[in-house]
Amino acid sequence: MAKKAKKAKSAKKARSAKKSTNRTTTKKTKKTAKRKYSESAGQEVEREMHRTKKGTARSGPDGKGGKVKSKKQAVAIGLPKARKKGKKVPKKKG
Repeated sequence: MAKKAKKAKSAKKARSAKKSTNRTTTKKTKKTAKRKYSESAGQEVEREMHRTKKGTARSGPDGKGGKVKSKKQAVAIGLPKARKKGKKVPKKKG
């Protein structure tokens, strides 16, 4: 007897869930996301990547550090350069 009562309750819950999904909803248009980085900031990073591949990019203040060996380093150098020039680049985290 208890099993039948449980089944009846679960059937009611299922029906009530179905009713709520049958409502007509208005379609929401997807908003286009704003650019986080400006095109010119991307070009600044691109230049730094090119210098890395060429072998002339150096890390540290005034290039007194060692050679830049990875793409991550090149991006890490290019973004602050773009920030200093006033390009649209998000603030540095942490």
